[in-house]
Amino acid sequence: MKIFNWAYQLFKHLDFSNDVSLYLNLIVNLIILIAVSFLLDFIFKKIFIVILAIVATQTRSTFDDFLIANKTAKYIAHLVPFIFISKTVPVILSEFTYWEDFFEKGVKIYIVIIFLWIIRSIFNSLKDYLKNKPRFSDKPIDSYIQVIMIILWIFGITALVLIMFNTTMKTLLTTFGAISALIFLIFKDTILGFVASIQVSVNDMVRIGDWITMDKFGADGDVIEINLATVKVRNFDNTTTTIPTYSLISDSFKNWRGMTKSGGRRIKRHILIKAHSVRFVTPEEVEHYKEIHHLTSYITHRQADIDKFNTLNNINKSNIVNGRNLTNLGLFRKYINQYIVSHPGINKDMIMMVRHLQPTENGIPLEIYCFSKDKQWANYEHIMADIVDHTMASIPYFDLEVFEIISTTNPKLNNL
Repeated sequence: MKIFNWAYQLFKHLDFSNDVSLYLNLIVNLIILIAVSFLLDFIFKKIFIVILAIVATQTRSTFDDFLIANKTAKYIAHLVPFIFISKTVPVILSEFTYWEDFFEKGVKIYIVIIFLWIIRSIFNSLKDYLKNKPRFSDKPIDSYIQVIMIILWIFGITALVLIMFNTTMKTLLTTFGAISALIFLIFKDTILGFVASIQVSVNDMVRIGDWITMDKFGADGDVIEINLATVKVRNFDNTTTTIPTYSLISDSFKNWRGMTKSGGRRIKRHILIKAHSVRFVTPEEVEHYKEIHHLTSYITHRQADIDKFNTLNNINKSNIVNGRNLTNLGLFRKYINQYIVSHPGINKDMIMMVRHLQPTENGIPLEIYCFSKDKQWANYEHIMADIVDHTMASIPYFDLEVFEIISTTNPKLNNL
């Protein structure tokens, strides 16, 4: 019904009592105007595209290539015929003031929209250009461009409203203020994403290429895209997880960038040693352990210190518990520590240690703590497995036992 009312208001201003030749002249002029406009659009589109292509071939920068790919010249060419129309319509419709105002509004609206499309194509070209620069490859360029475009679209829509309804900025702002609660409700995610994108960028929380883990969303992989609303993560199983941008500031996540930029990747593994297998070593066993390459120097100096202490304090060594003594677990711990120090895959400039953790009902946890030089996943796993394998294989040589939970439902195990 509104369409019919609009059409009625439009055509009721036609006064057919006037000379028919006036209307025929108007129709002819409009046809000529439309034809010339299409011709100008075609000519200038070809001219701008050719000029931009020639410029692109003469310059080293790839930015103009992206301008061509995003059809910037085509959008600029669309402006020419409508500028021509805006200058010609007042002359053609000088006798039809209502129609003149109607067409003038339409032309202005189209020009505003074309300007927005031109600016968008330029910023898209800038985005593509910066993404190909190593310096900006890890920056959230999409978020920056989207924020800028949102601001421009706000100004553009404001201009369209002012043109269509012949209103003032003051009236428009008053109306927006009255419906602001509804606007915030509808665009809540966009507003949250806008604020989050700024915070993520300013605080440098996440970059493209960072490895992040976020258990809440099942994300464990590399960030491949950051935009206003979402962050895309390519997981290590080649699936893709989409995380709302505002979740990066409202929830907890782990960014592994610090590890990748450091000198090594942490190895942290513990083995449970049965407590009852820990004991003092006899003098005969001490001589036997001296044959182990990594322990020869240590045992020589350590045993000398122990003998000196026991002698000075008149310790009765008829009982092995008295005084200071070497233990099989202490020798094993020192052996693994020396093995790690000599391992070519371990960064010697970072912390290295083999330590006891709090004893539990399952035994004494012996933890290996060091950093591998190679941070690539596969190589890191190989280095870690090499150390753990050697540690497990060395345990029996020190008369120690590893704690294992044996199933009681397996009849073969019950007979052991």
